[in-house]
Amino acid sequence: MRDHCPSTKTISLTPYGITTSKVNYQLSPDALHALTIIKKQGVETSSGALAIQTGTFTGRSPKDRFIVKDAITKDRVWWGDVNLPFATEDFDRLYDKVTSYLSGKEIFVRDSYACSDPAYRTNIRVINEYPWSNYFAYNMFLRPTESELKNFKPEWTVINAPGFKAEPEKDSTRQQNFAILNFTKKIALIGGTGYTGEIKKGIFSALNFILPVFRNTLPMHCSANVGNDGDTAIFFGLSGTGKTTLSTDHHRHLIGDDEHGWTSENTIFNFEGGCYAKVINLSRDNEPEIFDAIKKGAILENVIMNANREVDYSDTSITQNTRVSYPIDFIENIQPNSIGTNPKNIFFLTADAFGVLPPISKLTPGQAAYHFISGYTAKIAGTEAGVTEPIPIFSACFGAPFMPLHPTKYAEMLSAKMKATGVNVWLVNTGWTGGPYGIGTRMKLEFTRAMINAAMDGSLEAANKDNYHIHSVFGVLQPRVCPNVPTEFLSPRQTWKNDVGFYKTAYKLAQSFQENFKQFESYANDEIMDGGPQSSS
Repeated sequence: MRDHCPSTKTISLTPYGITTSKVNYQLSPDALHALTIIKKQGVETSSGALAIQTGTFTGRSPKDRFIVKDAITKDRVWWGDVNLPFATEDFDRLYDKVTSYLSGKEIFVRDSYACSDPAYRTNIRVINEYPWSNYFAYNMFLRPTESELKNFKPEWTVINAPGFKAEPEKDSTRQQNFAILNFTKKIALIGGTGYTGEIKKGIFSALNFILPVFRNTLPMHCSANVGNDGDTAIFFGLSGTGKTTLSTDHHRHLIGDDEHGWTSENTIFNFEGGCYAKVINLSRDNEPEIFDAIKKGAILENVIMNANREVDYSDTSITQNTRVSYPIDFIENIQPNSIGTNPKNIFFLTADAFGVLPPISKLTPGQAAYHFISGYTAKIAGTEAGVTEPIPIFSACFGAPFMPLHPTKYAEMLSAKMKATGVNVWLVNTGWTGGPYGIGTRMKLEFTRAMINAAMDGSLEAANKDNYHIHSVFGVLQPRVCPNVPTEFLSPRQTWKNDVGFYKTAYKLAQSFQENFKQFESYANDEIMDGGPQSSS
């Protein structure tokens, strides 16, 4: 355990253009918890956790994320719908307005750092308008000791003003909220949104640019854990695919649940000091480690409670994206120093609501690159107004909103590491079986865990060897048997009991893959192109 005591140091915010008489520096979690309640910005739940509401925005707003286009970024960033340019002069003008807005207010400041590997440590100063935002920063970033704070020099600064509302016609934003990265000034400027995820994702996005460009290190939107034999497993997946759930396993040591780097020395290190898990339909039976981490020191976002302050995790009346943040050491079985070596297995998680992908399949290097660049999952009916049937969602590298470089840059780095290490890559469908959403059923977590465990301990490969079935549409290697999993469950076509419907749906999804991949074809070699699904004849 690191020293988490509050600091006795004091700082001035005048160098940032913020003049105020009340700067709360490095307050303890208990103090921030109490202040949030005193200010009537949150309540304590029956488990002792703090519950807050983030306001209008209950998730990220990708269309309001910008990068300042300057000498560092103009020829390196992949500009487009994901990375929107922002002029330097517009940033400077907006920065002055935000700091003027914060001046005179009670401010909360925290010094912390990202990257658990000391060679990659990045010092961060977070300046918050609200105590619970600062509390989130305590939970999610790595926490310096008191001795480390004495000579602390921030490299990046996050300025977070949820109450400030931009004027689009004057400030060059799309609407009142914004999250802007400035690589020259090393500032993440966030305003108009209380969603705390913007704080950590700002730093993650910065590292996704810095590490590959300047440090020859692959940044990954993934979770990771380590077995007792020292084998590291990596889990990629978009929100809702089970990335946090499946990497949090009491039989293995958790490195981290969301953001990691893979170095040229083949070590895997966590960017963060905490976990940020979805809690929709959370139960102790299915996710005991996460459920038990929701105690004093954890922050719940946008959940509903009854009169006894007990949380109803099935209630999505505010949002489907209910969340909890907590320090990583709230999970008992964690990896010391949050660093792993010897990566052996990579899992691409997808919640296929069309129900045509196998529950687990093995990928060739070409298929792995294709699926990594694609980053597929599906949106189900009912999650948004007007969504009446599954919709395929593609997010390059399983994290396009956080990737400033062209996706093929990250895919090339991953492919090179896969070939150098001989790592196995598996595609895991945590979505539907027996038919699409509305007809089939969601994959059982116990079966998914059994398949992943079998892949990691080698029994899945041993049981199938050269006897894999090749999926007739997607071409992936589909195991015929798996320990502790019913054989008929392994074939999506058999679970459908409707061959015509299965193939019609599979080719429909394949076409969506192909349409999405057209934007990458000019950058992809023949091996990658051959890794995609087949067209219907």
